[in-house]
Amino acid sequence: MTRRDLQSEAKELGRPWCTGKGFDYSAPISAIHPIAQTQWISEGNIHLDVNGTQRQDSDIRKLIWNVAETISYLSKFYELKAGDLIFTGTPEGVAAVKSGDLLEGRIAGLGSLKLRLA
Repeated sequence: MTRRDLQSEAKELGRPWCTGKGFDYSAPISAIHPIAQTQWISEGNIHLDVNGTQRQDSDIRKLIWNVAETISYLSKFYELKAGDLIFTGTPEGVAAVKSGDLLEGRIAGLGSLKLRLA
């Protein structure tokens, strides 16, 4: 999730966009699945519906840097441990959502997450 108002303000002031990306309730996640249960996922559908209408639909293999490359690179700067979360970009189809919208996201092999914005 991104708060465009805070992101725009930070851009105008030449400041980091952290406040627009990391705010209370900005990162809902589903259950964490150990790799031993899911195996390594290098391809599979990534999908988001908003109010029952497709908003985003892509495949993990289209990531600019695959999961292994991302973990390898970040490991040079951070001590990554089991359970750490890495947030990357999102497929095309980004658009505003509003209070009351029903979001349902799915990643092949991992299940789905469904929530209504308050």
